[in-house]
Amino acid sequence: MTEPSAGSAALGARGRGPELGAERVPGPGVARDWEAAYRENLGWVYRLVYSRVGNRPDAEDVTAEVFTRTLPRLKLAAAPEQLRAYLATTARTVLADYWRRHYDLEFPLAGDGGPAPPAPEAVGGDENVLRANRLLALLPEHYRRVLELRFLEGYSVRETARTLGISVASAKVLQYRALRRAAELGGQELA
Repeated sequence: MTEPSAGSAALGARGRGPELGAERVPGPGVARDWEAAYRENLGWVYRLVYSRVGNRPDAEDVTAEVFTRTLPRLKLAAAPEQLRAYLATTARTVLADYWRRHYDLEFPLAGDGGPAPPAPEAVGGDENVLRANRLLALLPEHYRRVLELRFLEGYSVRETARTLGISVASAKVLQYRALRRAAELGGQELA
């Protein structure tokens, strides 16, 4: 049996969770514990995942999966840069798995770590794709462009705003209006 780790010493008397003020900062040459590595890296991993997934529930699930996958292999004594690199690689892999499950398609990762959109010939015969293309063609140019950037090219709201030369708030409003107009047109098409 192993000795209790420094992380378990921070647990309350009944093991319910860390007590206030029990946070430990490792000194030079002292290996950090899993909990400290998690706290140090959770924020940036979540932001990376959220920027690719675009919604909070899925981003939380994917982030949890990233840390769950890294737990057995993570070398806590490694340099912080190595931990970050390993977590980033794992995040890209988990994101690729997420998109495969989400779209039930196989496609490679784009160079920036996000999933590349599927090739048109891979999904061209799908009735939903054809319907989406018809709806996009009916939209005004600025609505069509914001939806193409956000959902077909996988841009974040910030990247979309930068590409269109507008503020982030304007991009959000434009996206909302474009989706609302597409929904209206979709309802008319079904009627």
